[in-house]
Amino acid sequence: MTNTDSTTATTTVDAPKGSLSRMPNPGEFVPELNDISAALFRATGNRSVPRATMSLVHLRAGQIVGNTYLTILNTGFLRKAGQSEERITAVSSWQDAPYFTDAERAALALVEATLQPAPHGRERVSDELYAEVAKHYDEKALATLTIAIGQINFFIALAVIGKPQPVASLADEQWD
Repeated sequence: MTNTDSTTATTTVDAPKGSLSRMPNPGEFVPELNDISAALFRATGNRSVPRATMSLVHLRAGQIVGNTYLTILNTGFLRKAGQSEERITAVSSWQDAPYFTDAERAALALVEATLQPAPHGRERVSDELYAEVAKHYDEKALATLTIAIGQINFFIALAVIGKPQPVASLADEQWD
């Protein structure tokens, strides 16, 4: 489906005919999901971490778990926020890309450490990584960033199990 409303800049991605989400919208069966989602967005929307950084972290999480829905959604958020195509494209190889600030690099390293298995006998989030992140974010921002990583983990489960159709905006219909 494509959003043809000329007042919006976002579009849904054309899905193959007959392509439906794997499961119905879970919010129809568990209405409390809307409250949880809204609370997570309020908790991460306190402006202590730039919105672009949150979207970069969420995009990287979608890439790590290989989820098209989350990858397209967060790519759309970054485009809508005016982020360059170079920055968006380079998220998957952020370690050697020149497009990110030290604070963004710390946030991207934190989401990777959280989502990927640690080498045997090592912590996922080392004291060194924590210290690097804390160098760039005050206590409120670090708590917000931690919640944002938890938020995307919450949505990862819905996205990989439910397999909603990819969209570029939360306003677009995502569950069939």
